[in-house]
Amino acid sequence: MNSKDVRQLIKKLKAQGFEATPTKGGHWLVKKGSVRVTTLPGTPSDPRSLKNCIAALKRHGYTP
Repeated sequence: MNSKDVRQLIKKLKAQGFEATPTKGGHWLVKKGSVRVTTLPGTPSDPRSLKNCIAALKRHGYTP
């Protein structure tokens, strides 16, 4: 997984009603309504990190 995958995921999230805003540290804060769902890494170095974030998103209604 790389930063291109993160950008594609953010596009899909926004299309499904999630809100993704960049943080000062280079990550992405993902919310659904006023509820914080997860924080996406800007440049994932660990292959599991993005998969763990996607699992949290699925629990809040994200469909890949």
